[in-house]
Amino acid sequence: MKKIAVVALGGNALLRGNEIGTIQQQEKNTYETCINLIKLLEDDFNIVITHGNGPQVGNILLRNEAGYNTYKIPKMPLDICVADSQGGIGYMVERQIRNILAEQKIRRNVVTVVTQVLVDKNDPAFENPTKPVGAFYLKEEADLLARANNLIFKEDPRKRGWRRVVASPEPKDVLNNKIIKDLVKKGNIVIATGGGGVPVYRDEKKHLHGIEAVIDKDLASALLAYEIKADDFFILTDVAKVYLNFNKPGQIALDKITVEQAEQYLKEGHFASGSMEPKIKAAIHFIENGGKETIITESKQLGNPESGTKIVSEL
Repeated sequence: MKKIAVVALGGNALLRGNEIGTIQQQEKNTYETCINLIKLLEDDFNIVITHGNGPQVGNILLRNEAGYNTYKIPKMPLDICVADSQGGIGYMVERQIRNILAEQKIRRNVVTVVTQVLVDKNDPAFENPTKPVGAFYLKEEADLLARANNLIFKEDPRKRGWRRVVASPEPKDVLNNKIIKDLVKKGNIVIATGGGGVPVYRDEKKHLHGIEAVIDKDLASALLAYEIKADDFFILTDVAKVYLNFNKPGQIALDKITVEQAEQYLKEGHFASGSMEPKIKAAIHFIENGGKETIITESKQLGNPESGTKIVSEL
């Protein structure tokens, strides 16, 4: 029986910080990231791939606004925009993986699952939206949009402008996790839970409804990983290891730490809230729910036993 790994691709897997997001740029980046995933197949893993969608869903929201303002095309709610990004990114990732498999003469099926993730509509996150989405605006523009559309905007901490913020509730259940598990156990490469999943909730009749929210993709990936009983959880980012005092005097690379140590470092404020903090929290969630090991590293380091920061229950 092959091991199962869930691999969460970071935002830079598809779009670098200095790029505008043309299809040529995204396809090139996707290929360069996915070719490294072959190392996991060589290490006898079956894999599920998850991914972020921040820049892409932001662009979809911009198209929403432009289409409405220019042609009165009805705006789509955020859950539809997330589903839209899941389909588009999943298609890109799936196609590039198929190309890589063909080049390396590896026979595997690849399938993308547009994934809904259950949240609680009474989650406290809905009372305090914090997740930025979409474009930056001047304060005057943000105020007009807020009044016209009943939206909430907050100033960017780096003073780049004002952005819409939405709730980021805790993921409770990845719908179709049993199908995803069955597919990956049979050797299929599965792409799922893109952008944290499409946020949905159940009403009193158990009917599903979309909701205006964005789920953290690392937390949703960790949830999927332990729901399908994955052996390992890989979080790919743009650094080879996790560091204490990152980019400061006395920077220390972490090779292997326990959940207890990770929680202590979180309390001490070593990890930035919009960067490494959600990855560490996701790693802890996976281990606490029965996972064996979380590895945080960059994609080029996959297959190197000396690379990455490993988080385990005990040393």
